[in-house]
Amino acid sequence: MKGRSFPETIFAACLIVLLMAAYGYAGEPTDIARQTTDRVIDILKNKELRRAEKTKERRAAIRKVVSEHFDFEEMAKRSLAQYWRQRTPEERKEFVVLYADLLERTYIRKVESYSDEKITYGEESSDSVYAIVKTKIVTKRNVDIPVEYRMEKKSGNWVVYDVIIEGVSLVNNYRNQFNKIIVSGSYEELVKRLKKKQVEGSDKT
Repeated sequence: MKGRSFPETIFAACLIVLLMAAYGYAGEPTDIARQTTDRVIDILKNKELRRAEKTKERRAAIRKVVSEHFDFEEMAKRSLAQYWRQRTPEERKEFVVLYADLLERTYIRKVESYSDEKITYGEESSDSVYAIVKTKIVTKRNVDIPVEYRMEKKSGNWVVYDVIIEGVSLVNNYRNQFNKIIVSGSYEELVKRLKKKQVEGSDKT
């Protein structure tokens, strides 16, 4: 995809929500975001890791924190939709790795460009398994951007499986992109593109 992709925009919003989570509290799912906040900010404030030659090490540290709170396998499964069922266990494993790398590259770049946006918290609804955390980002131009986290509790931990910004789902957006590539080409073509972007270090499909 050419130009500024929607996943890039939505992950910028995800970043801001996580980094401002300490300003509000609405239950255990939000508490997870606050814990993430503290760890990411510690990394960003570390003078040693801020050095240019420490870029790789800094991003690896941020990647580790992010990977603990995003369920990449569930997101990959939902994004690939019906094509997931057609994949072998080995293909699924490979796809999850490529998918996670795509999202993490976008997220980490946005983490590093954080610039003190504001966040307000709305309703948080949850049961024993699923939770929805609704927030609004207030940009420096005083524009409200609604961001909704969809979370699931697995093995005692809350993890993100989708993010909705201004009513548009991250998972659905990737599903549409992946479907177009597979329909016009093949699943193998999609994997080829993801691998190419992985080597290039790009966050666009």
